[in-house]
Amino acid sequence: MTTKTQTTIPRIALIAHDKKKDDMIALAAEYRAFLQGCTLSATGTTGGRLINELGLAVERKHSGPIGGDLQIGSLLVDGLIDCVIFLRDPMTPQPHEPDINALVRACDVHNIPCATNVSTARLVLSQLMGTTS
Repeated sequence: MTTKTQTTIPRIALIAHDKKKDDMIALAAEYRAFLQGCTLSATGTTGGRLINELGLAVERKHSGPIGGDLQIGSLLVDGLIDCVIFLRDPMTPQPHEPDINALVRACDVHNIPCATNVSTARLVLSQLMGTTS
């Protein structure tokens, strides 16, 4: 079992379902100055938008439906992610729901904060900002 260790540079995973990608861009724009000092990983399209629209440095993984959620989960299990911001669309069925559930379960198992809506994401990011200053 891996335990999370405090790092000086937060390692954050950013994931957003299609109908939540605009919300992710708005959230990341709000916290852009902080996120620029973090190590960011994201699933495919979300990562591309964060790079192209906000100029953030992001390690892009595959799109969620083709394994990106699992790639983020692997980083998390290896102790390389400190928190997950996963803006989920609860109203649209997702073809890769088992992968999504596995990622959220991995967050629970490894005691990693996982924000699944904008309000919770703001709380998590604000807390991280306060602990890294």
